[in-house]
Amino acid sequence: MAHVSRNFAEGLGARHTVIAIGHLLPPSVARCLMLHTHIRAVTKVPFSDGRMFYSNGHGFGRGVASRGVEYGVDRVSMTEYLLNVSRSWYFYYSSFTPILSSLSSSIILALSLVASVTVKTFFSSSLIDICNMAQNHEDLAAELHEELGERVPAEKKTDLAGGYIAPSIDEKKSLDKQHYASDPEFGTTPDGEEPNDHEKATLRRVGENLPASAFLIAVVELTERFTYYGAQGLFQNYISNSPTGADGAKGLGMGHQAATGLNLFFQWFCYVTPILGAIIADQYLGKYRTILVFCGFYWVGLIILWTTSLPVAMEHGAGKAGYIVAIIVIGLGTGGIKSNIAPLIADQYQRRRMAIRTEKNGERVVIDPAITYQRIYMIFYWCINVGALSLLATPFMEKYKGFWTAYLMCFCMFNVGIVTLVLRRKTFVNRPPQGSVITDAFKALGMMIAARNTDAAKPSWREANGKTKAVPWNDHFVDELKRALRACKVFIFYPIFWVCYGQFSTNFVTQAGQMQGHGVPNDLMQNFDPISILVFTPLIEKVLYPILRRAGIELRPIARITIGFWLAALCLAYAAIVQHIIYSAGPCYEHPGECAAGQDGNTKLPNNVHIAIQTPAYIFIGISEIFISVTGLEYAYTKAPPSMKSFVQSIYLFTNAFGSAIAEALVSEAKDPNFLWLYTGVGISSFVTGCIFYAIFRHYDAQEDAMYDLDRDEPTLTHNGVEPKTVDHE
Repeated sequence: MAHVSRNFAEGLGARHTVIAIGHLLPPSVARCLMLHTHIRAVTKVPFSDGRMFYSNGHGFGRGVASRGVEYGVDRVSMTEYLLNVSRSWYFYYSSFTPILSSLSSSIILALSLVASVTVKTFFSSSLIDICNMAQNHEDLAAELHEELGERVPAEKKTDLAGGYIAPSIDEKKSLDKQHYASDPEFGTTPDGEEPNDHEKATLRRVGENLPASAFLIAVVELTERFTYYGAQGLFQNYISNSPTGADGAKGLGMGHQAATGLNLFFQWFCYVTPILGAIIADQYLGKYRTILVFCGFYWVGLIILWTTSLPVAMEHGAGKAGYIVAIIVIGLGTGGIKSNIAPLIADQYQRRRMAIRTEKNGERVVIDPAITYQRIYMIFYWCINVGALSLLATPFMEKYKGFWTAYLMCFCMFNVGIVTLVLRRKTFVNRPPQGSVITDAFKALGMMIAARNTDAAKPSWREANGKTKAVPWNDHFVDELKRALRACKVFIFYPIFWVCYGQFSTNFVTQAGQMQGHGVPNDLMQNFDPISILVFTPLIEKVLYPILRRAGIELRPIARITIGFWLAALCLAYAAIVQHIIYSAGPCYEHPGECAAGQDGNTKLPNNVHIAIQTPAYIFIGISEIFISVTGLEYAYTKAPPSMKSFVQSIYLFTNAFGSAIAEALVSEAKDPNFLWLYTGVGISSFVTGCIFYAIFRHYDAQEDAMYDLDRDEPTLTHNGVEPKTVDHE
């Protein structure tokens, strides 16, 4: 080891030393690794990305070098020498995507620590000539400053490294969280004020507590989702089961393909109607009043569904017609609610810009609204899936008492949400409607398309180009519209995910019915999806994300969405494996329940496979939702202009309708023995979509902070001049 180290040191020269550690590791880790010596070197290495990492011997600084030349000035540590020996480390590392960069960082760090036993060999080697390393440092420093366009202060020209790089930072204080980033060159921002660029780059970012009104809205959503999933989760069996009850509770007897088709139509309709709800909210009624109106439609639809599922109604043939009418009315109601309740909960949080805060332990942190919005939608989605646990009860009620009892319970729970919404109405922050904003948006969009210029709708552009017709908006409105269009571009790929997601409430139910249930209803297995979300959401929000932030790794929206696509692909791959196992087992192999051996009187026998092996598929799709669906809700709100929050949310929800339409086209393949290839094809599509999505939109993550600039001057909404109260959700 010592021999190798000496050979490495022999080939090391001042002009070929690459200060790579500052780029590979978070600043806090890099400082801890610094083993100070009496060696200084000036390095010059060209890199393609034009970034520069430099230091004054006490900590790493960052800057941009012109013409793609990177410099480093630092005391050379053992770890740096190890990395500097082979410049290929840097290029190897930089070739990775940000998602994999942290892994390569960890590997390099581990190798660096293992090599620490050679430090004495490095620094005691007679082959390292300190004087030679400092030779010509003045020429190199002058070249450095010429490249950067900096003027070297006279009092700093005697610096050992040959030039002024940054004011010295007290090393003890720089390692103390209380004084972290207290560089006199940048100054210290008081609490409550917006942080400077240096503080944004170095201080830990945190979220804030949620307003009490946000929790109330989350409870309302919980009751609505309890109703939706409790009823919709039974539709597959309700439509396909025989009226005689041969394969379970008495149903409409329309078969599996009809059940899948009608179920997908219902899902499609539920995600088309949000556009209507958004237009009404943004232009006429506001979000709160629109939610109340559509709750009325929802209430009527539930009454129709319950009454026509009663045994006496089904005996008189009212079941099928009642079901069709019910899902149309319920779909109208839930769509109007969905496009408004997600932005309404985020409206309760009023901060629009970052701010400095000093924690009780003295640590200075940056309050980041993006993290708070992420937290809001994590809690919102968690409550959605608490409501989805209604599927723990409704399948048993279906099995032992009939479908009508389950629908009655859903109706009762929905009334709890309506009462909460009405009684607590004075606590909600509600944005007033913006008039003809949606109409104006489409007119402005038409002008952009006609001129093939996104600025063509701006009054300033029109005036400069001789367009005399006045428009009822200003330049800022057009900037907001462009911002909304940017957000909508991200949603183009979402339908592929919704095709994957839709499998768990349709074909996965059929798959479960092809296995030995051992007393477990086949539609009960769906509960592993919300259960996995309830378990993993707090783990990801409270454990995974904070750990990554402390390590200097921020999973921005595009990266999170990409992970969601890949997890959905993993879910479908596993479902294909399960289907292969089912087809490989008797008694009916590729046609479960259809052969003579699979018949027991009027009862169809499943293949000899335990239903429990399906569980991981629901867990994978649940975790994928945390990354992709929660992020979609967050992205639709934070990237939409204030006047179009509900509308952009409805566009996001509309992608689900496209997904249902694609799934509808695949219904003809939703039969034995084609399920295996259906799952395989959809899974591959999701994986490939994730790769393409990341390749196209990954640069959006680098611009995440700048996307909040248009909201900086937005006024805070209050009720009677009082800020919304907050409660500690932790």
